[in-house]
Amino acid sequence: MSEIKELARKYEDYMIQIREDIHRHPEPSMQEFRTSKLVAAELEKLGIPYRMLEPSGVIAEIKGGKPGKTIGLRADMDALSVTEDSGVAFSSENEGFMHACGHDTHTAMLLGAAHVLMDIRDQLHGNVRLIFQPAEEIATGAKAVIAQDGLKGVDAMFGIHIAAMQPIGSVLMCAGPMGASCDQFKLRIHGKTTHGSAPEQGVDATVCAAAVIMNLQTIVSREVATTNPLVVTVGTVKSGARWNIVSGEAELEGTCRCFDVDLHHHIPEMMERIIKATCEAYRCTYEFQYDMLCEVEANDPGMEALAWKSAEKVVDDPASQVVEIKPSMGGEDFAEYTVLVPSTFADLGAGGTYPHHSEHFWVDESAFKTGAALYCQVAKDYLDQNA
Repeated sequence: MSEIKELARKYEDYMIQIREDIHRHPEPSMQEFRTSKLVAAELEKLGIPYRMLEPSGVIAEIKGGKPGKTIGLRADMDALSVTEDSGVAFSSENEGFMHACGHDTHTAMLLGAAHVLMDIRDQLHGNVRLIFQPAEEIATGAKAVIAQDGLKGVDAMFGIHIAAMQPIGSVLMCAGPMGASCDQFKLRIHGKTTHGSAPEQGVDATVCAAAVIMNLQTIVSREVATTNPLVVTVGTVKSGARWNIVSGEAELEGTCRCFDVDLHHHIPEMMERIIKATCEAYRCTYEFQYDMLCEVEANDPGMEALAWKSAEKVVDDPASQVVEIKPSMGGEDFAEYTVLVPSTFADLGAGGTYPHHSEHFWVDESAFKTGAALYCQVAKDYLDQNA
């Protein structure tokens, strides 16, 4: 057994205790105040210097015993507005909020990794930046870290996300794009209200909205190569106030996802061209808002190859537990780091029978030791390779 793997097992109970504490006290995005204080207190016990981010989040750094580069390790901390019904003994005590995506486990595993890294600090050829990030769920946390110089001096990044319903202790990786860009759009269509018996006296925003919804799908089917995945989803439509009135206003909200950075930045203009032409055809006006929440999560090939080898050192059965997976259309704001420095991301299998964001979500805590070991092994291997 490798030294790092053995040390991670030593801190298994510690990580479980931290995780269950955080799980009991979930906090919404950008309001992770208690969690940040808990992290800071644990770092103080270890003698690791840190600074608090505004309004929440913590950045710390472990100085290795030898000079070298700096690698960042990231864990997110925010919870979801979900009422828990998991049945675990340490269920949420904050009504209406729950760690239904496992960010509590990430924070616990990175604190466990901090213990291990301090144990082997003299062996490190460089430094390890510990980034306890807020607000991943609303895709503003990574941007906040970057804006507050959290990546200043960092040469590479690595992150982990717990993966429910996957074999316990498995490490799931993907070369190239792993997660899609994640954007949100809002469209308000203005027509003219009239009685339902006299539609010719008004301008029907509902009919226009229906046409816009259908026409937007031609971006996917007729403007983008079939080999270049793109999703344009209209998630909500609100139009009309009464059954016998032609609606004078319609509101649409939705999301776009893709794996191509260049395509990502052209989507807004493609959409607005169609929206403008359709609204003109139906005699409506419109207001269009498009927010790019996070970039394509593109794993660096070199970092992904390094992390793969690191994973083989910390799992029990490398042949079956280190697995190549396909990209997901899910968004992850770790992507913001991948734009700036060579980075890679891994999912950690942790069992369970319910998907992420479910009120019944739970994971097997025995996976934590593998996660902490993986954080540390990737950091050490990267620093050794660049010594």
